[in-house]
Amino acid sequence: MQSEKTKVHFTDDSLLNPTNPVMVNLIGAGGTGSKVLTALIEMNHSLIELGHAGLQVRLWDDDIVTEANQGRQRFAECEVGLPKAVALINRANRWSGTNWKAEVRKFERDSLGRIQENMQSAIYMSCVDNVKSRFEIADILNELKEGRRLYRNQAKYWMDFGNNRYSGQVLLSTVENIKQPDSEKYQTTSNLPYVTEEFGELLLQSETQDDTPSCSLAEALEKQDLFINSTLAQMGCSLLWNLFRNGLTENRGFFLNLKNFHSQLIKI
Repeated sequence: MQSEKTKVHFTDDSLLNPTNPVMVNLIGAGGTGSKVLTALIEMNHSLIELGHAGLQVRLWDDDIVTEANQGRQRFAECEVGLPKAVALINRANRWSGTNWKAEVRKFERDSLGRIQENMQSAIYMSCVDNVKSRFEIADILNELKEGRRLYRNQAKYWMDFGNNRYSGQVLLSTVENIKQPDSEKYQTTSNLPYVTEEFGELLLQSETQDDTPSCSLAEALEKQDLFINSTLAQMGCSLLWNLFRNGLTENRGFFLNLKNFHSQLIKI
């Protein structure tokens, strides 16, 4: 009796040996997004040292740094009043010599319902705090997939980060079917569903929670514990790193609860 093959997803070839840096759209520059950006700086440097072309990141956020953002988010007192995306990208570029870009606006269609060319990338990482934004991202990715506007940096992956006070999850999805190699060892999987497809009802149920902006760090910590964002960011970016480093993954995400220090893998 043959044992069942392990299910895996092989990374799209265009990410493993690119001629140019892989384009990443990072959506959201708050508690999770600011920490994800730091991880992407480290990932970019490490990839380049390994002979890879690295990453080209575009950060989307229309919010301004407030005093309440200090501490839990990665902002200093001298950055209060600045656009979050600009503050973070300027710091990243100064530190690493990159030419990453800031978009001081939401990742959404323009007033005429059009998708902008700079929304095109190979990887999308969403760190947003509302359900409506996730469904808008899914809609944009579906149009990009159907349009196939550019050969380079075609939309391949969407990684979504979400959390409440003590718990959260990260889920990796494919924007289109990723061609998989023949394998005698593994059962390959070409399609990983969107978070809005697989957990759409749960997302809509969570929409009833209070999302009023916090006026102080103390108030913010009543809604999200101090280290939930940074822990999700590190673990989620580790999943992305393994796609680059190992060329495959058996896991497409995880659920995390910091209150009891428990994590549960989401297998392929």
